[in-house]
Amino acid sequence: VTDNLNLLNCYDSEIAKNIIFSLGMVEAVSYWKCACPENVVIKCGYLSENDILWWKKLWFNGLSEMFYQNKINTDIESFVNFSVDYKLTQNESDLQFESADLNIVPIGGGKDSVVTLEMLQSLKSKTKGFTINDQLARTECASVAGLGDENIIKTYRTIDQQLMKLNSQGFLNGHTPFSAIVAFLSLYCAYITGADNIILSNEASANDANIQGTNVNHQYSKSYEFENDFKKYTAEKFGLPIHYFSVLRPFNELQIAKQFAMLKDYHSVFKSCNVGSKENIWCGHCAKCLFVYIILSPFIQTKELKDIFSVDMLDDKDLIDDFRALAGFSDVKPFECIGTVEEVCCALDLAIKKYESQAEELPILLEYYIKNKKEEIDCNRIFSEFNDENNIPKEFSEFVEEMYRYVSECD
Repeated sequence: VTDNLNLLNCYDSEIAKNIIFSLGMVEAVSYWKCACPENVVIKCGYLSENDILWWKKLWFNGLSEMFYQNKINTDIESFVNFSVDYKLTQNESDLQFESADLNIVPIGGGKDSVVTLEMLQSLKSKTKGFTINDQLARTECASVAGLGDENIIKTYRTIDQQLMKLNSQGFLNGHTPFSAIVAFLSLYCAYITGADNIILSNEASANDANIQGTNVNHQYSKSYEFENDFKKYTAEKFGLPIHYFSVLRPFNELQIAKQFAMLKDYHSVFKSCNVGSKENIWCGHCAKCLFVYIILSPFIQTKELKDIFSVDMLDDKDLIDDFRALAGFSDVKPFECIGTVEEVCCALDLAIKKYESQAEELPILLEYYIKNKKEEIDCNRIFSEFNDENNIPKEFSEFVEEMYRYVSECD
């Protein structure tokens, strides 16, 4: 953790140690998945029977993509057994928490956390950014929002090289619930700094499965279900008055894109391409880049989009497979943090209208969409959506209402 923090609560108290133990339980997923052993013995912390059920649910649902891609047919009861070889010694009277009246906002470098930072501009003086393995896009987005390095909690993690070696030898690999790492690590940082709120940028669309008719969800640990589970688990285990919630949960990806489009100062610095993250670029060839390009296309002029992505992604025939998956022409959505098929199709319909109103020739993928689209999308309904299933405290409702007034109309 960066050294510019004012620590109000003890970094190695019993509560702190137990949060770190929970963080270790999430990190253990990455190591377990390489061989999927039947039994896991826990020797460094205590879990009750109910705790074990909670962790099995997180592991199982968080690994749903990995199981699918590796053709592992299993179920939540039998995929792993946890046994605890540790005596409970925690002193329950240890609970002490000094508040700093502070908000922590995890920053990923993409459009969603940018929208959150701008929503909370009036609270900037008591807001700190939070990053894991900081990248340039995250620091630059925070800077545009008025948060310098002294106002970013920067944390760092590494993967054991032995695991990397095993992966190179052909052991199993795949997606793990990274956002659950964000959850427990940000909770630890919130505790030691006295932050009252961890404010996420997970949208309603994160609840959507990647494969129709299943629970396989690339974004499970960004879902409302996990948010609720985390809230309940940490309240029972730690009893801390720290609120963990997403201020964007009421909104879908299309609404967020409309809001982001007017935040022009961020357009040259935001990035959310996993392929190009280390080089701080949009690779311009992956499903994530294509999704962001599509979802912004109704609201940002084509020339500016080309400047952002260095290519017209809607005019690239090599992206047809990813395009088909995003637009719902196949049963499996790309395994990326993306919106629903409806939101993508609505964005495409609006982009087509924009091209036609400007008498511009349609790019290849929009032509393909017109020829193959299955049904009309009610864009007015999508823009008017408001997801009531959220955990947003009342004191933040005015920010949500202000954004909704702007994004709730299709114009």
